[in-house]
Amino acid sequence: MDSAGYTTLTRQSGLMREMRIIANNIANANTTGYRQQGMIFSEFIQRGDGDTSISVAAARVRETSFAPGGMQQTGSQFDFAIEGEGFFLIDTPQGERLTRAGAFSPSAEGTLVTPDGHPVLGAGGAPIFVPPGTTDMAVARDGTISSEGRPIGQIGLVQPLDPGAMTREGSALFVADAGFEPVENPRIRQGFVEGSNVNPIEQISRMIEVQRSYEMGQNFLQREDDRVRAALKAFVK
Repeated sequence: MDSAGYTTLTRQSGLMREMRIIANNIANANTTGYRQQGMIFSEFIQRGDGDTSISVAAARVRETSFAPGGMQQTGSQFDFAIEGEGFFLIDTPQGERLTRAGAFSPSAEGTLVTPDGHPVLGAGGAPIFVPPGTTDMAVARDGTISSEGRPIGQIGLVQPLDPGAMTREGSALFVADAGFEPVENPRIRQGFVEGSNVNPIEQISRMIEVQRSYEMGQNFLQREDDRVRAALKAFVK
């Protein structure tokens, strides 16, 4: 295959990866706490024969948008949304994870957990216990939890030391590879959850652009294949 074919194939591969990411964004447009992803294309120059060189595009890096999503009022005393920076800290079998998805509920044992059953950790790093049968739980803006007027715990919010180094796990969990620290001025709203930050219209528009670009690349490869076949037939004759 000539250099034009290699260049086009690398571009096609990157467009296919971006198409999968866009489709996943659209599928999670209504997922609580979901953070939109994008693909970063990079260019590198590969030396050819003699003084020639080939410009090749590669798409291997995923970029996550941490822009806030819209607030959705639920009225549930166990739903929480974060205003500004910060993440809830979750304890999973694989270790501590960060999330912006604040749709929680008490377990049978009284521990505040995620829909997957993972405990939500408090400011001190321990699971949050909610007395069984609690119907008047109130959470202050700083995350302090009270029931019947008495404090019973505090929801902890943390901030990654390097947001760019976080690794996505599932639809709404993140691994803070560089570590994290407590948020100095946490702001939590009870009875709300933060929705996805995906803009479906923008994503559909981008999907159309990527599809058209991919089709142009396919047409180019087909024309190159026809040209090479015609040249080989002429040479054989």
